[in-house]
Amino acid sequence: MLPENQSVPKNFGLVVSVRGSVVDVRFDVHLPPIFSILRAGDVGQIIIEVMAQLDACHVRGIALTLTQGLARGMAVEDTGGPLQAPVGKGILSRMFDVFGNVIDRKEVLSDIKWRSVHQAPPPLARRSTKSEIFETGIKVIDVLMPLERGGKAGLFGGAGVGKTVLLTEMIHNVIGHQKGVSIFCGIGERCREGEELYREMKDAGVLPNMVMIFGQMNEPPGSRFRVGHAALTMAEYFRDDEHRDVLLLVDNIFRFIQAGMEVSGLMGQMPSRLGYQSTMGTELSSLEERIANTDTGAITSIQAVYVPADDFTAPAAVHTFSHLSASIVLSRKRASEGLYPAIDPLQSSSKMTTPGIVGQRHYALAQKIRQVLAQYAELKDIIAMLGFEQLSPEDRNIVGRARRLERFLTQPFFTTEQFTGLEGKLVSLKDALDGCERILRDEFKDSPESALYMIGDVDEAREKEKSDPQSNLETEHAVGIHES
Repeated sequence: MLPENQSVPKNFGLVVSVRGSVVDVRFDVHLPPIFSILRAGDVGQIIIEVMAQLDACHVRGIALTLTQGLARGMAVEDTGGPLQAPVGKGILSRMFDVFGNVIDRKEVLSDIKWRSVHQAPPPLARRSTKSEIFETGIKVIDVLMPLERGGKAGLFGGAGVGKTVLLTEMIHNVIGHQKGVSIFCGIGERCREGEELYREMKDAGVLPNMVMIFGQMNEPPGSRFRVGHAALTMAEYFRDDEHRDVLLLVDNIFRFIQAGMEVSGLMGQMPSRLGYQSTMGTELSSLEERIANTDTGAITSIQAVYVPADDFTAPAAVHTFSHLSASIVLSRKRASEGLYPAIDPLQSSSKMTTPGIVGQRHYALAQKIRQVLAQYAELKDIIAMLGFEQLSPEDRNIVGRARRLERFLTQPFFTTEQFTGLEGKLVSLKDALDGCERILRDEFKDSPESALYMIGDVDEAREKEKSDPQSNLETEHAVGIHES
C-alpha cells in the first residue's frame, strides 16, 4: 500500500452510500483524483479505490476489501496516492496479496520500495525488436508452437483439460534453467492451488528466484481486477532496474476479464455482447501491453485462459488471442484419448514459426508434421465408415506416421509424477526435432505405437520396445484405429 513514512496532507470525507462493493463518498475540501486509495473503518481496514468523480464534491469507488461494518456517515481518509506494490530484492521468495501484504506467515519485509500499480507501457523506442525462442522443454510446444522471449503465450482450454498442470510444469522446467526471476500471479483461482504451488516450489528449491501474488476467487472483484497490475509492477522492477529477464505466469487471465465485468456492472456501465463490459479491450490492453521486451531485459508471459463452455468465439477468448504471439489450445478430445499434454497441434499456433526465426529445418519439420496430422484428421471419417483396411497403402502410411507422431509428442511431467508413476522428462529442442524427423522418415514404422507413448527423446522408444517384446503391432493397429 502506502509507505508509512510518506507524508501526505490529511483529506477526509464522509460515506454517502454503500451498495455492495460500490461506495459513494463526499469530500468538501479536495476531491481525490481517479485511482486514489481511500481508507475507512476503525483501523483503516476497508480500502476503496476511486473509479469516478460524480460531481465537484462526490466520488464513486469500488471497495477492494469486504465492506462489512461500513455505514453512511462514516469518515473516510484519502491516502493521497494510488494502490502501490512492493518492489526490490526483498520480495523474492515471498507470497503477497494485492495490497503488498505478505501472506506466507514469515518475517516482515525489509529492503523494499513501493511503486504505483498504474504504470504506462514502455514506449516504442525502448522496445527490442529482436526475436528469440524461449525453450520450455516440452516437445509439442517447442516444435510446433515455440514461445517468444519477451512475448505472450496463452493456454486456452475449458475446465479440467490441464491448464494449471501445464503452467506448473513450465515453471518447473524453466525456473531451473534460467537466471532470471519468475513471478506467479493467481487471479481469481482456488486458494488450494496457490498453497499447493507454494509447497511444490519450496520443495523444488526454486523459491529464492520467485515471487507469488494472489487475488483469490473469494476476494472482492476490485481486488481480483488489480492483482495483475500489481504483479506487472513487480516484474517491471526486475526488468528495468535489475536488468533481469522475468517469466510472468498468470492463472487465469479470463478471471481478470471476469472481475472487470463485475466492476463494470457495479459501476452501472452499459454491458456489451454476452454481458461483457464495453471497455474490455481497453482494460485488457492496459495489462497486456506492459508485458514487453526492452533493451535491458524481457518479460515473457505465459497465461492460462479459461474458455467458457469450450467456446473459442467468446469475446474474452477473441480479445485475448489478439495479444498473443503463441496460442496453445488444449483439447478435451485429446485428453479423453490419454494424449497428454492435451494440446491440439492443428488449432494451436505461434507467430515465431517462420524460417527467419526458427530456421529452415525447424520450419519445414513443423509444416510437415501439421500436414500429416491434418491428413490423418481427414482420413478418420473414412476409417470410421469403411474401416482401416479400405485405405490405400499410401494413406495407411500417413495414418501410421500421424499416430506415432501423436504418441511421441506426449510427455510425462515432473509435476504429475506422484499421480502417474512415470518419471518426468525434459527434452531439448534438438532431441525433439530429431525424433520427429526420424518418425517422418519411417524409422519406427515397424515399432509398436505404445513404444513412443509417454517418453522423452526418441531413443527411449527402442529401449521400451526391448523391455516389452510381446508388443503386437497388428493387434494395436486394429484396436487403436477403431477407437479413433
